Amino acid sequence: MNTPRVLLLRGPGTNCDLETDFAFQQAGASTTPMHVSRVAQERQALDGFQILAIPGGFTYGDDLGAGKVFANELELRLRDQLLSFIEKGGLIIGICNGFQVLVRAGLLPTPGRNQLVSLLPNTSGRFECRWVPLKVAEGTPCIFTRGMDRLDLAVAHGEGRLFVPAEHEDTLVPALRYTGRDGGAPDYPDNPNGSFDDIAGLTDATGRILGLMPHPERFVRASQHPAWTRGNEDPDAPGGGFPIFLNAVAYARETK
Repeated sequence: MNTPRVLLLRGPGTNCDLETDFAFQQAGASTTPMHVSRVAQERQALDGFQILAIPGGFTYGDDLGAGKVFANELELRLRDQLLSFIEKGGLIIGICNGFQVLVRAGLLPTPGRNQLVSLLPNTSGRFECRWVPLKVAEGTPCIFTRGMDRLDLAVAHGEGRLFVPAEHEDTLVPALRYTGRDGGAPDYPDNPNGSFDDIAGLTDATGRILGLMPHPERFVRASQHPAWTRGNEDPDAPGGGFPIFLNAVAYARETK
């Protein structure tokens, strides 16, 4: 059985890379953490990798806006490499700060275009750190969410409100939405940031790029959920975010 390779792209202030590394390794992948400057210096750095992951954190201190400086690094130094990686069928996931980076680098919602949407400060005016209910968007082509329906994940961000100019609404391909605990439309805090159309994650038309504000890498084991002791679940059973990594690795293995 072949082992897909994951490049974990890091920058100053990345702080969820170890959790993301662990999640992909548990899913059966081989992982290589690499600083963005090294990737920019090595012209063929992405060759041989099937998955690119941009973990959460506060890269470059979120100066100029969350993920903006890191996005500039990608856009100005890695644009050709990234577009080639996408064209060859590579998978990309950006989590929290990684989602902010993908949006501001113009890789979501449509790779290769200028920035079309943004992630603005939460409508609450404060940092939101809580567990939220989610549902997979109906009909989404997203590779990462295949076979999934509803799940709980943790959020931890101050700038997660998806803002979409009216003229770009038709470019969106939702992957995940915030939902109410009863399955209905969410109010605050189930939609923790006031995101447009309750969108928690976006994909592209191919389904091979995913950006999401919630943290699936923080729920790869059942015991990581605050309510796990209320049932009889095995603490080492897979957590609700783990299928996202399993799906990515399975797809990469099939297409390698």
